[in-house]
Amino acid sequence: MNPALNESTFEKADWAPPVGQPHAVKVMTFSGTLSATAVLLALLAVGAVFGWNSVTQNEVSTSLPGWLIFAVLGGFGVAILTIFKPHLARFTAPLYAGVEGLVLGAISAVYNFAFEGIVLQAVGLTAGVLALMIFLYTSRIVQVTDKLRMGIVAATGAIALMYLVTMVIGFFGGGVPFIHDSGTFGIIFSLAVVGVAAFNLMLDFDLIEKGVNAGAPRYMEWYAAFGIMVTLVWLYLEMLRLLAKLRDR
Repeated sequence: MNPALNESTFEKADWAPPVGQPHAVKVMTFSGTLSATAVLLALLAVGAVFGWNSVTQNEVSTSLPGWLIFAVLGGFGVAILTIFKPHLARFTAPLYAGVEGLVLGAISAVYNFAFEGIVLQAVGLTAGVLALMIFLYTSRIVQVTDKLRMGIVAATGAIALMYLVTMVIGFFGGGVPFIHDSGTFGIIFSLAVVGVAAFNLMLDFDLIEKGVNAGAPRYMEWYAAFGIMVTLVWLYLEMLRLLAKLRDR
């Protein structure tokens, strides 16, 4: 499950007083969340252009910008701050989007140098998956039940654990080739991860709807948009990995 949007997200928010009470604060709306998400996507796109242009390539190698590691750590730090301090989201979410755009732009350039055109494919597929999940959710063709929620959370946790183990093994010079290579198992693994990331979007939509219905404060629109961004970034990166594996076969 998206760590930014979970069952306790809106429980920690300062609830707005009932409509009609004096000094009532403005509450979270779907349109406001959509507008905030659009702003974050625009900021991410601007950052991505800069990140892309910062990568250079010659005939033998690709050179990543020296600031990339600081952007990665900075983006992670801003994300953690936003998760623990949701009321700051109107300031931290745009910062996260811009920094994450730098990182995604640089990573995308590397992939595109190796597999020309792969980035446009990944962006198109990510947008298509987002549109599909919105349709499935709003039409109630797929309903977010407790059983579905538990399954997605369990699958997401398993993937996170797998990646963590892979990172630890990598520190010691090892690796888990079956999930990273372009063989059949590696492609099936990436397809599964893309599917889990896609269904995390449905959990995000469900929790946003709960926040709106409960009258969460207006700043939660930015926090919810931030949560959607976290899932979309993950989905896009997994889409790149899947397409790269398919191209490499």
